[in-house]
Amino acid sequence: MMKNWIILAVYSLMMVTGTAVAGGDVAAGEAKAAEACAGCHGAAGEGMGDNPPLAGLDKKEHAEMLFAYKDGSKEGAMMQMFSAPLSEEDIWNLAAYYASLGE
Repeated sequence: MMKNWIILAVYSLMMVTGTAVAGGDVAAGEAKAAEACAGCHGAAGEGMGDNPPLAGLDKKEHAEMLFAYKDGSKEGAMMQMFSAPLSEEDIWNLAAYYASLGE
């Protein structure tokens, strides 16, 4: 019986952790954006020059785009370079932050 409780507890913890990553942390995304994105996309994601605005992008679509740059399935040398070091958590945090700017 105790073994079943332990398995249930571990499974529940895994589910909560996965949700947190996929949901993204807006504050962590804001900090990461300041160091990695603001130089080209503006301090508030408003876009600069040829670099598109990021504020208000759909979270899921934004994350999918960053994952595509990261794995090379979407071309763009600068974005591939900037997305390469991002973790899955970083990507979801950035997507959550920029999506929050459109709320």
